[in-house]
Amino acid sequence: MGGCVSVSSSNNGDRVSSSCLNTRSNARRRKKRSLSGRITTLQHLSHIPNRIFTNGKSKTSCIFTQQGRKGVNQDSMLVWEDFDSEDAIFCGVFDGHGPHGHLVSRKVRDTLPSKLLSFLHSQESKGNRSNINCFTRKSKLDEGNSERGISTEDQLSSKWKEAFLKSYKSMDKELRSHPSLDCFCSGSTAVTIVKQGLNLFMGSIGDSRAILGSRDNNDTMVAVQLTVDLKPDLPKEAERIKRCKGRVFALQDEPEVCRVWLPFDDAPGLAMARAFGDFCLKDYGVISIPEFSHRVLTEMDQFVVLASDGVWDVLSNEEVVEIVSTAPTRSSAARILVDAAAREWKLKYPTSKMDDCAVVCMYLDGKMDNESDLEDQGICVATNQNYSSCTATESDEGHNGEPTLRRNYTVRSGEDSDPNNRIQIEIEEKQNTVNATSEDQNWSGLEGLTRVNSLVQLPRFSGEKLNS
Repeated sequence: MGGCVSVSSSNNGDRVSSSCLNTRSNARRRKKRSLSGRITTLQHLSHIPNRIFTNGKSKTSCIFTQQGRKGVNQDSMLVWEDFDSEDAIFCGVFDGHGPHGHLVSRKVRDTLPSKLLSFLHSQESKGNRSNINCFTRKSKLDEGNSERGISTEDQLSSKWKEAFLKSYKSMDKELRSHPSLDCFCSGSTAVTIVKQGLNLFMGSIGDSRAILGSRDNNDTMVAVQLTVDLKPDLPKEAERIKRCKGRVFALQDEPEVCRVWLPFDDAPGLAMARAFGDFCLKDYGVISIPEFSHRVLTEMDQFVVLASDGVWDVLSNEEVVEIVSTAPTRSSAARILVDAAAREWKLKYPTSKMDDCAVVCMYLDGKMDNESDLEDQGICVATNQNYSSCTATESDEGHNGEPTLRRNYTVRSGEDSDPNNRIQIEIEEKQNTVNATSEDQNWSGLEGLTRVNSLVQLPRFSGEKLNS
């Protein structure tokens, strides 16, 4: 930003510009003030501009969730624009399970992004402190990295990977020590993406999924799966669980659904291999370490879709891309996709209970519709001027008390088979609609059965009771 006028000599003979030193110190102060202000702002999450977590749209994305027929909606979602900088966007979908799963997913939604920012800034601060000479810093880094064969892109990916790993670990640790949130048999999935320029950085646990809608050489829309559904039937996941004395098997009435069980009891039957919470299984192979990946976008890439397994259980990647790409307006794409999933649940599993669905559609060109059809859709828009007016109230009703040892039956009960009862259920469902890389990568949804993510809710036992 201009020439160096005065210079001073350092002890080692290097000539360092005083103006450069002032620039570096000023940049540090600005960075510190910025980070301090952001952390203060995080205490009032609902008032942060360009952050939406209820049904609505932003400058680049639309989100929508709908309650299923299993009780309170346990899915949460988030789009946070201007996340770390003006060109960075955070997107996430979190699917809770267990008696307090709705509380876990919301806690993760509200806390994980700030942890990711904190660890990212912590790395940048350490990097700035290690660079003493503003003239020789870049050349020395470039020379050292070229000798080790490390590109700038690899450095960026490594920085984000470390931030994802540390933030997920810290999130799970906070849940374990939470004074009022019982995560012993409750937990949440997470599929999270940060778009920074042309880079996508992704971290995920559980079976929520992210896909990319892109055009091939024939200008045809194709689906690219970005994350892996981390279920117990994946060989590497099953091997780890068995090494830790956990058990992996499916029940006779749902042979396609592998679950994780304790070594000494047929419980809790968790249908995923990685999750936040679920501390009854953390000593038996279930982990919260995310699968991280980095992708560089091209001009052929159109949009990213994140969704909970309520969508993927009934729709394929290709069907999702077709639905989103043909939506009449971009702002309606998430809602139309959830509506399509709801129809498929009724067609494929008419006697089963529909799962909660949550969808985030992020358009990579950063554009949304010019026209506004939000009143017809019943959704709200996040703006810099006033967002708090469209914040929905999330109810925790009906989920108090400690878990008890009981079985959740969700597969074709006799009551569900009654056609008159099914009609009544569908009426209630409409009334309760919420307005608010390998072979391992393409695991399909269930065919013929629906299920909950955790079958048995365990009470807390002391060691003495277990031994007896």
